[in-house]
Amino acid sequence: MSERPRRTGAAVLLGVLLGVLLLASCTTGKRALDDPAGRAAGGRRVAAHRVEHLRVKVLKTLPHDPQAFTQGLEMAGDTLYEGTGISGRSSVRAGPPGKKPTVRTALPAPLFGEGITVLGRTLWQLTWRNRTAIERDAKTLTELRRVPYPDDGWGVCLQRARHRLVTSDGSSRLLFRNPRTLAKTGEVTVTEGSRPVTELNELECVGAAVYANLLFTNRIVRIDPATGAVTASIDASGLLRDDELVPGSTLNGIAAVPGPGQFLITGKFWPRMFNVVLVSAQQTGGRGD
Repeated sequence: MSERPRRTGAAVLLGVLLGVLLLASCTTGKRALDDPAGRAAGGRRVAAHRVEHLRVKVLKTLPHDPQAFTQGLEMAGDTLYEGTGISGRSSVRAGPPGKKPTVRTALPAPLFGEGITVLGRTLWQLTWRNRTAIERDAKTLTELRRVPYPDDGWGVCLQRARHRLVTSDGSSRLLFRNPRTLAKTGEVTVTEGSRPVTELNELECVGAAVYANLLFTNRIVRIDPATGAVTASIDASGLLRDDELVPGSTLNGIAAVPGPGQFLITGKFWPRMFNVVLVSAQQTGGRGD
């Protein structure tokens, strides 16, 4: 008679444990359905992000060099820096937005200029497939040194709070680099829902977020670089008239400017640049220019 209570207690305990395991299994299964990708790089599970749908609202229109094959755009203080591409036509220029550049330097062929970013007194300029990055004096644009760059150069921006560069290579990856040596320190795959977002191009770091142009589209995405999740999809279509588009014209170039949530955006061979804010895709209203 003394054994029966012990057996009953063990059976009850076993039932409780089975119930807990079943509940945990159901919860895990639900999470797997909610998050088919399941885990970020390195096996770390990430929470699903709600993607905001935004569009650009034009505040002002500025002239832009229609011969510029824009690869990088960045504001530092009152100066707008722009890097352009095409072998034999690549350059870096700097000056007030919408005005003729006050300083400009060309890249000799066969260098094909790509993204740029300013680090105080210096500037980095990437090249596409030349396996070289160029450090320049930010004021004079004089070349200071060349550094081996073993990847395809696309976009680059500086995350000041993390003291690191963020770069793109046309894939779905954001790569993190030492701002002095350009050595890789990490990477993350960019996803929207469960799908990788490819052809990440020109980049702009704003606070903790990274904005990226998507090649050959009128879309910009805002990315959480901690997880790679797209947190906003931005529609930048309809900025140019049909008669302003030429072969090779495509959106590429985003630079944060002073003012709440304001940006300058332009594109390759675009004759105009736009000072914009981001608003809800459902919001209606005029262009504002």
